[in-house]
Amino acid sequence: MSRKYEGLIVLNTKGIDGSIDDLVSSVGKELEAEGAKLEEVQQIGRRKFAYNARHLESGHYVNYLFEADPNAIQKIQARLKLNDKVHLQHYQVR
Repeated sequence: MSRKYEGLIVLNTKGIDGSIDDLVSSVGKELEAEGAKLEEVQQIGRRKFAYNARHLESGHYVNYLFEADPNAIQKIQARLKLNDKVHLQHYQVR
């Protein structure tokens, strides 16, 4: 039984090769590789952090709306923890 989720992901764009759109789509492909069906990708944009976190002053916020099995969320989180361009990730049921 799949559910609809909203995933807020903050990307580290410091020193990226290529465009931000390429980075956003590659993270979306990683979500799909773990069984998520993307419905919508909302780029919120670059926001400055309240304090420097892991030597970063800001990040690019992206909201991924997708449908997935509840067991897939743990797999997605584990996979994106290995991606050094993903600074922060948070998921909730819509």
